Amino acid sequence: MAVKVKVKIDKNTNIVPMPAIALRGLVVFPNNVIHFEVGREKSIAAVEWAMEHNTPVFLIAQRDMDMENPTRNDLFAYGVVAEVKQLLRISDTLVKVLVEGKYRAKLLELETEGSFLSATTKAAPLRGLRNANTENIEALVRSIKNAFQYYITLNTRLPKDVAYNILTSDNAQFLSEYVPSNILFKYQDKQLILDENTLQGRLEKLVELFNKENKIITIEKEIQEKVTDNLDKNQRDYYFREQIRVMSEELDDYDDTRHETEIYREKLENLHLDKEIEEKLNKEIDRLAKMQGSAQEASVIRTYLDTCLELPWNVITKDNLDIKKAESILNKDHYGLTKVKERILELLAVRKLSADVKGQIICLVGPPGVGKTSIARSIAACLGREYARMSLGGVRDEAEIRGHRRTYIGAMPGKIISAMQTAKTRNPLILMDEIDKMANDFRGDPAAALLEALDPEQNSTFKDHYLDIPFDLSEVLFITTANSLDTIPRPLRDRMDIIELPSYTRIEKFNIAKKHLVPKQLDKNGLKAHVKFSSAGIYGLIDGYTAEAGVRGLERAITEVLRKCAKQVAAQEIETITITAVGLEKILGPKRVKPAFFNRTDAIGIANGLAWTSIGGEILPIEVQLIPGGSGKLEITGSLGDVMVESAKLALTYAKVHAEEYGYSADVFKNLDIHIHAPEGAVPKDGPSAGITLATALISSLSGLAVRGDVAMTGEITLHGKVLPIGGLKEKSMAAYREGMKLVLIPKDNVADLYEVDEVVKETIKFVPVSTIQEALEINLIKTKKQKKDYATAPMPPQAAKKPSATVVQ
Repeated sequence: MAVKVKVKIDKNTNIVPMPAIALRGLVVFPNNVIHFEVGREKSIAAVEWAMEHNTPVFLIAQRDMDMENPTRNDLFAYGVVAEVKQLLRISDTLVKVLVEGKYRAKLLELETEGSFLSATTKAAPLRGLRNANTENIEALVRSIKNAFQYYITLNTRLPKDVAYNILTSDNAQFLSEYVPSNILFKYQDKQLILDENTLQGRLEKLVELFNKENKIITIEKEIQEKVTDNLDKNQRDYYFREQIRVMSEELDDYDDTRHETEIYREKLENLHLDKEIEEKLNKEIDRLAKMQGSAQEASVIRTYLDTCLELPWNVITKDNLDIKKAESILNKDHYGLTKVKERILELLAVRKLSADVKGQIICLVGPPGVGKTSIARSIAACLGREYARMSLGGVRDEAEIRGHRRTYIGAMPGKIISAMQTAKTRNPLILMDEIDKMANDFRGDPAAALLEALDPEQNSTFKDHYLDIPFDLSEVLFITTANSLDTIPRPLRDRMDIIELPSYTRIEKFNIAKKHLVPKQLDKNGLKAHVKFSSAGIYGLIDGYTAEAGVRGLERAITEVLRKCAKQVAAQEIETITITAVGLEKILGPKRVKPAFFNRTDAIGIANGLAWTSIGGEILPIEVQLIPGGSGKLEITGSLGDVMVESAKLALTYAKVHAEEYGYSADVFKNLDIHIHAPEGAVPKDGPSAGITLATALISSLSGLAVRGDVAMTGEITLHGKVLPIGGLKEKSMAAYREGMKLVLIPKDNVADLYEVDEVVKETIKFVPVSTIQEALEINLIKTKKQKKDYATAPMPPQAAKKPSATVVQ
């Protein structure tokens, strides 16, 4: 139902109700004829009602063009009262209207109910028309014309009649209404001009708008010119490249990326990768297809695609799970290493029973030269797997593990992916050598980068920075080697199965040299028919010319002997020669291994301790000397660390408290200076396990009782004389065995650790557990009158006498 609107003008207030049309993106000015299309039902009804009743219509712009049913707050404050000149219905939903703006008006009220909008307006004439001929107005008119002249040089599509009307008119009011109505300003900017109440203010805004529009159009033209120049250059380059392509085809020297991409796509399809990986690689192939073959970026993409497509995504070698054969290979390649061999055979047995076992991470820890690296190669041979080695010593850049991102020049994959490329299978054995020698700096922490790769729960989706796609490492058998666990971060150590390789005994070194090293070097030096080593000669090399935990130095010594023999054979001075212990000094000169300093005979103030180092165990003698006429000062030398200095102070306190038990007075400390020294002063020493040795040497010196020379000891002490457990018992016991000790004192809580000690060591040395310093001193100190029990013949502790037949869980 149509709403009846009575159009009645209040002559006193100029308040007029009339139908209204909300315009979208359009602003109408007075004294201008304009046509536009109306599509909303209410707008069509308003136009038709105004045409039918011969009434004006109020045209006002809405703030948001997308608003379908605007209210009072959605419209601007000022609009134009216009007369509808012509109405043309194009369709049922579209009407074309021709209107002429009559005067500016302000919106007072808006009625939205009914079939069309009804507005109550008040005329708002422009102020300042009487001063239209002032100098300011004239100056503004000139500025507008000047700005408009520059505008038409930039925008040549402006109708000529519009340009003529603007340039020939000097009427300020006409220009303030005609210019914004016919120039393509934003409708928000046009509304700002319509809202301006004064003529001068309107002209100033026009000048500002022209300057802004001219600046924008200038920038647009500059951009367009650059784009045009680039297009022209590209067209020219394309023309030249086509010529080069035709000539190259004639010379059979054409690099066609389209042919390359077809090859890459075929390779990708044959790999049958996951959808996510295929999509990423196809994008790179598409990029390559759009490039010229000689482009630098094309070379980068080629390298990336070659790296990705050459990886062994689906290549798997079948494991050889014959345990008997594996055991035979391990025994043939290596002498000893029983624990490592057992672990590998266990791994094979589990894989034979369950095929779903993921790749384990094994860490071989031991002194240099004990065969950590070579055992890994033997394990690969046992399993029938490909072998790849990556050295981590000195690696300090995270990118060396996980690769460089492709944004860098010369980017490449990390060591792990490079090892997979070398192995060419998805389940190789990868040896990570010297994992304890990694460092970190501002370039990142490579040990942290290994956390994902060495975690069986995560490495199935390992992402190298260069590849940026997941690669499955769960089938890889990782073996790492280290000399010490101290420098390996705890989270990384927690991911590995630790297997410790001990120092070799003298007999083990002899067997390794006889069965492996000597035949190998005889063959390398071409002396199989000329040189023989006697057993005494090999023992002579071990005892007199090498002092090490492993056999690397022994191999060098054998090589040195053979070089000197080769010289004599080549000079035809000798035909054959047998290397004996006596003949070694003639060939190599005097013995190079000097006897280690420690208490070999019963002596006062010297006790033999045991120390652990990264290359095995050592005898650590402690000397104490008393200086009469002193003031009770304690002097400690020998490069002792803070913990060892504290152990010395604990020993001194115990010696003062228990003075009477050992035949001296506590008052002697007032007039004595005590000097404690650990020989080989240039070598730093630290750790709490020398506490029992310090206490023994100190009380021996104070009491005058000699310390037994065939006893070595290790243990941490407390302030009240308790002996606490220590670490590295296996290596320390090996040092005592090597130096010919008969008895070793160990903390009582370390008895369970004797299970790990080699059988040959336990057969030679008696281990006596002690829980207090008093017990240790009873065994260590030799009393002149009342001889104590001979602990050298004491029985072995029951826990360590032999390995139990059943599995013992500690």
